[in-house]
Formats: sequence, structure tokens, C-alpha cells
Amino acid sequence: MTVTDRTTERPARPGRGGSGHRLGLVLAACCLGQFMNVLDASVVNVALPVIAADLDFTRHNLQFVNNAYTVVVCGFLLLGGRLADLFGQRRVFLCGVGLFTFASLVGGAASSPATLVLARAFQGLGAAVMAPATLTVLGTTFTEPGARARAFGWWSAVSGAAGAIGVLAGGVIVQWFSWRWIFLVNVPVGMLLFAGVRWVVPETRPRRSGGAAGLDLPGAVTVTLGLMSAVYAVSQSAAYGWGSARVLVPLAAGVALLAGFLVIQARFARHPLVPLGIFRNRSVAAANLVAFFGVAALFSTFYFFTLVLQQVLGYSPLRTGLSYLPLSLGMALGGWGIAPLVPRTGPRPILLGGLTLTATGLLLLSRVGVDSGYVGDVLVPCVLLGFGMGAVLNATTNAATAGLAPHQAGLASGLLNTTRQLGSAVGLVTLAALSVSRADARTGAGAATTDALASGYRLALTGAAFFAVAGLVAALFVPVRKRSTSPQGDTEMVAA
Repeated sequence: MTVTDRTTERPARPGRGGSGHRLGLVLAACCLGQFMNVLDASVVNVALPVIAADLDFTRHNLQFVNNAYTVVVCGFLLLGGRLADLFGQRRVFLCGVGLFTFASLVGGAASSPATLVLARAFQGLGAAVMAPATLTVLGTTFTEPGARARAFGWWSAVSGAAGAIGVLAGGVIVQWFSWRWIFLVNVPVGMLLFAGVRWVVPETRPRRSGGAAGLDLPGAVTVTLGLMSAVYAVSQSAAYGWGSARVLVPLAAGVALLAGFLVIQARFARHPLVPLGIFRNRSVAAANLVAFFGVAALFSTFYFFTLVLQQVLGYSPLRTGLSYLPLSLGMALGGWGIAPLVPRTGPRPILLGGLTLTATGLLLLSRVGVDSGYVGDVLVPCVLLGFGMGAVLNATTNAATAGLAPHQAGLASGLLNTTRQLGSAVGLVTLAALSVSRADARTGAGAATTDALASGYRLALTGAAFFAVAGLVAALFVPVRKRSTSPQGDTEMVAA
């Protein structure tokens, strides 16, 4: 079987071990790239207190260790997805891996807060280029519905589980090694990934309007600066409040830039970075809404669940990481195990079922308090949440990338990843504000500190459950897929 480059109608370079072996290696490279991206967004959280003490971060600037990564990733994802369409998926994938690996080396050797924050920003840039490239490669390489569903299943399982595994990895590294290995471990892995991508990933090139001539530079600048400004404003709201100039000024600038971006796309761009017509595809539009609310629920839970385990139940960093294992396994099983069902049922029923399990698990977790035990009160909700979100991530990826032309694969991938990042930032900031407000109110009423914190975290987890319910409503708009038989006798799913 020869894999064909659909944008150039030129056969992709065959692998030495046969097509099946080569396709497996392509999938492994994409999953490893996504694993590095997601893991690095969560692994740092457990190490922040140690990093602050070692490099003399203040309470006010420690937030930039995470925010530098998040803001840059979110700002550049759309551009990163478009670059894969314009300059070739393998070339862009390699650039992202190389930049991410070098930035990890600099971060691991950092001797000052400024160096570490700068390294995190360049890690974010590498991730913003690499993440949409992984989905683009999968979408253009695995074109048969069953194989495509299985590939996205593995990718989704890895995406979901990596966030939870990051907490475990962070706890192990901080307790047994040095925080620097959180970054340095990426260096050998990145070098291996670079060699693998160079060897097995097929290249694509657009048929026309290729290279810089096809890049919507005004659109790229406005959307990148607009997203970075808006996400920065959101990230500052927890520390300074929504009425602060530190929040209002960048938020207003971000809104103005994003409005300008929409005008450019609709009226002026010859080759729009985001052709607005893509949102007429109901599956793409609804899937991005599901992704926003689903990830808002999931990644907020990673943050608050960690605080519950450490500050309410009194777990050590290592025990906290180990407590995430059922959640990680559930996400892996949900993403991988549900993959064979997607071509048969379409994404919608999977999304509805997965989000129902997610909301149920979060509501159960929201009952955890100072007297709760792990087995009786935490384990079952973790399994429900993990399996449900693993299934949701898989089906969302399928819905957001199905039925598009090959030259739009990078666009759809960048759009989906941008939506996820926005959901993560907005969800965490919103629920953090609710949690702090509730905890302060309980403390003012005379409650013990631990009880006040537990009450705030329970409210945040309840809010995460409502995000999951909002995703459930959005999933109702994903088109129903019905079976049809192609002229060749193959059974496939088509939108009703």
C-alpha cells in the first residue's frame, strides 16, 4: 500500500519496514509529539514551589512560568496550523520539534527567572508549531475511515492521559531528582522524535499559492497578537481583578485586534488564514464548541484536583501524582477503546455519552472534603471522568477534521488546538475566581482554613461539571451520521 500525498498527488516516501510498519511509526511520532506538548503544560505545576525557591521568583512573577507558555501557544496555534499547509507538514513538524527541544535545554539550565520565562515562551512557540502539525500528518496519512478513527483514538488518548501523567511525572522528578529534569528530559526525547519525523513522516506541498505568497500576513499578525493579548488579560485577572488596568487594557486591545482579524478575513485577504466559510461546516463549528467547554472542564480539574489532594487531603507530591493514575488510565482507555465505534456511530453519540460520564464524575468529585477517603470518594469519580473525557477528545478530533479538503487539514487542526487552549485558560481563570471568592467568604465567617479551601475547591469542581454540561448541549449540534454504501461497496458514515 502506498500512501499518496493528496495535495500534490505524489507518492509519499515509503518506509523501509513496509507500509503497515511505516504507518505505525508515523502514528507513534505524532503521538509522541503531542505527548510532549501536553505533558509540558502540566508537569511544571507540581514543581513551581521548588522553582520559586531555587531561582528567587517572587509571588507575583512566578505565574509567568506557566503563562509565558500558555499565552504563546494560544497566540501562535492558528498560524502554526496554516504553516503546515503552506510549507509542508514534515518541514514544519521538524521546526517545531527542534525549537521545543532547544528551549527545553535552555530552561533546564536556567539560572534566573528571566531565562526560564523566556525558555518557556519559546517552548510554547515550538508547541504551537508542532501540535497542529501532528494532527495534519494524521489527517493526510490515514484517509480510510477505520484507520483514521484508530489513529485519532491513539492521539486523543495520549493527549488526555499526558495531562494527568504530567502531575505524576512532576511529583516523581521533584521528590527524587531536580526540577531541572522536568525540562532536560525533553532533550533526548526531542532528538529521538526529530530523527523519527525526518525518517517516516511524508511531506506535503500545496498545489498553488504555496510558501510565503500564500500567507495572510496581516491576518496572521492580528490574530496572533489578539489572542496573546486576550489570553494574557485572562491570565492576569486572578491576581489583579477584572477591573484592573492590567486586565482591561490588554483585553480591549485583544478584542480590537480580533475584530480587525475578522474584517481582514472577510473582506481583504486573498488567501485568508481562516476562511470564515469553514464555520458553515456544522460539524467543525459544533466540535470546536465542545472542545472549548470540554477542555475548560478537564484542565481546570487537573489544577483543582491537585490542590484538593495536597491541601485538603494532605497528600505529598508523589502520592498526588500516583493518585492520578486511575484518571490517566481511564483517559487512555476511553480515547483508544472508543475508536472502533466512531466510524460506525459517528462522533455525536460518543460525545453525548462521554460528556455525561464527565459531568457525573465531576459532580461526585465536588463532594470531596477533609474527611473523604481515596477509595470511597475519589477513585470512582476519577475513572468516570477519565473514560468520559478520553472518549470526548477522540470524537471531538474526528468531528472537527472530518469532511474537509486536504489543504484545510492544518487550518482545522490549528483551530481545534486554539479552541482547546482558550477553553483551558478561560475555564481555569473563571473557576479560580469562584473558588477564591467562596474560600474568602468562608474564612471571614470563621471557618477553618482547610474547610474554607475545601469549600472553594468543591465550588470550582461543580463549575467544571457545568462546563461539561455546556459541552453536552453543544454536542447536540454535531450532525448525525448515517450509514451509506459507496459504489465500491464500502460502508461509510455521511452527515445527515
